[in-house]
Amino acid sequence: MKFDDKIYVAGHHGLAGSALVRRLRASGFFNLVTRTHAELELTDGAAVSRFFAAERPDYVFLAAAKVGGIIANNSFPAEFISQNLSIQNNVIAEAQRHGVKNLIFLGSSCIYPRDCSQPISESSFLTGPIEHTSRAYAVAKIAGVEQCWAVNRQYGTRYIVAMPASIFGPGDNYDPRGSHVLPALIRKTHEARIRGDRHVTVWGTGTPRRELLFSDDMADACIFLAGLSGETYDDVFENGALAPLVNVGSGFDLSIRELVARVAAITGFVGDLVFDTNYPDGTPQKLLDSSRICRLGWGPATSLDDGIRKAYADFLDRYFENATEE
Repeated sequence: MKFDDKIYVAGHHGLAGSALVRRLRASGFFNLVTRTHAELELTDGAAVSRFFAAERPDYVFLAAAKVGGIIANNSFPAEFISQNLSIQNNVIAEAQRHGVKNLIFLGSSCIYPRDCSQPISESSFLTGPIEHTSRAYAVAKIAGVEQCWAVNRQYGTRYIVAMPASIFGPGDNYDPRGSHVLPALIRKTHEARIRGDRHVTVWGTGTPRRELLFSDDMADACIFLAGLSGETYDDVFENGALAPLVNVGSGFDLSIRELVARVAAITGFVGDLVFDTNYPDGTPQKLLDSSRICRLGWGPATSLDDGIRKAYADFLDRYFENATEE
């Protein structure tokens, strides 16, 4: 990518999109195009078509999506599948139609089979049943992978699906009704400390293992992938014979029980942890094999503890005044 290339970041107000904008600007890219949800409804195909016709971006980072944790996925599966399918179809199709050769689509590790071998390699794609608690969201993301692959084969584009581990960082969602596990734990332990609670209740058994990735590291990986040469791209994906998937992870995982202990140490909560087994655990383990991108020369720069500290500082900055009132 050249510094003056026009780059469209879809979903720039979200956790992933805001990290992409932050890292692109820090790297020297200045010709960025963004639209708020009010300015451009990505589920509206005609509006998306008009946008691409007017802006003609050179590169696209597709980070816009309806996202949420286990409870949100279980409660609103129709919205998760319909909205994500519409967003992906509109952006990917219009990008191809308007000459965008390089697009990075943010996938999700939940598309991989629930019980596949660990660490999960890209070759595990579509080899078994997926986790039922995230089925609607996962099926939509699987469709996005297939759409990118199909467009590449038919039109000669070089679209890549970056498959990050569970990301966290500045701009995260800390709403207890819809957040992912790490921001939920930050909020729970912080509020418990402020109230002087003797214990914190954590959903599930605490035994599932999760890999986490700081959002700025994810963004750097996506920028790295967007800059791959055509020769390298063709070599990695065997001239289109392989799905254009690239896992992006930190390289290690830990149990939810271990994670909440780390979060509590950083937020200052010193009480007991109670695990409520009435709530589902989700997939037992999700550790990605990120050797493909590591062989290409990328690696994460932020440790888990440093990332949690930065995320907690962001939480305090954005939520502290209202964190105990909702």
